[in-house]
Amino acid sequence: MKIEQATIKDIARELNVSSSTVSRALKDYPGISDETKRKVKELAKKLNYRPNAIALSLRKSRSFTIGVIIPEVVHFFFSTVISGIEEVAYSRGYNVILTQTNEKLDREQSSIDTMLSNQIDGFLVSYSKETKDFNHFSRLLDQGYPIVFFDRVPEIPNAINVMVDDYQGAFDAVSHLITQGYSRIVHLAGPKNLKISQERERGYRDALKNYGIAINEELIVECPIGTSDEGQKITKSLLDNLKQKPDAFFGNNDMAAVGAMLACKAAGLRVPEDVGIVGFSNWQFCSMIEPSLSSVAQPGFNMGAKATEMLLDIIEKKVNPEEVKDALTLETELLVRKSSVRLRG
Repeated sequence: MKIEQATIKDIARELNVSSSTVSRALKDYPGISDETKRKVKELAKKLNYRPNAIALSLRKSRSFTIGVIIPEVVHFFFSTVISGIEEVAYSRGYNVILTQTNEKLDREQSSIDTMLSNQIDGFLVSYSKETKDFNHFSRLLDQGYPIVFFDRVPEIPNAINVMVDDYQGAFDAVSHLITQGYSRIVHLAGPKNLKISQERERGYRDALKNYGIAINEELIVECPIGTSDEGQKITKSLLDNLKQKPDAFFGNNDMAAVGAMLACKAAGLRVPEDVGIVGFSNWQFCSMIEPSLSSVAQPGFNMGAKATEMLLDIIEKKVNPEEVKDALTLETELLVRKSSVRLRG
């Protein structure tokens, strides 16, 4: 049975007052007696009255809804980002529509079309691995749609970005491996078109240079899918075919690092005695496996919260998007666990 939603007119008729009196009482306007406000609010609660969101958006020229586009909901990092987004959005009176692209460009584009048809007020976006051309985002920016990119950020004019310091996170991870006595360090790199992958590889390279270790291009291997199966397969191939065996692995993400650990164990290597391993993102399982996985932690909740604050400030015209010139970069933290500690301090 369909339950009809109560309206302001229903409350007014029940209390024998005008609709405008009910409206003003619900909004605590001056000039309405405390007794009238009390009666209106009590009846509104009893009748389960809720403001009409569509009518409200028409009056205020906003839908009070933002759209969030992410690659994967199951990714632990993105789940923490979503928590930060929802916390801020709901506290400021906004609803959230969430879509995942599953790393597909066509789903990213269809998600945008769907959200535009629902008249959302702005976008929060972390684009797919397939996305190499950003014209669909540039067109929206040119038309004045508020967009804030997070984590995966494009290098396009007028883009407002919130990211973590991927470079420093990678630099710290590889520096840690070197100070533990590892020197032939493999980097299981991410997709080359993603800026986060580029920055993590740059951090890897600079850490080696900083310690006077020559860079061996054979030890930098793209792991584009980023699954444990892919990491395991690549690691097995390296262990089987390289004349000088690697003694450490730095994964672009935790799943690739876990794949490296499984392949090393299968080859009879001990972790961390023979091989050191560090991942990136600090998924929940990192502290649960044996040995526990060292990883670079990213402030996902804070990233989601900051990106949402920026977007809502733009939507509400508290800031001019043209004045937001510099990307907001959040710090990472290296969490050292058993997988990479060979030397005891």
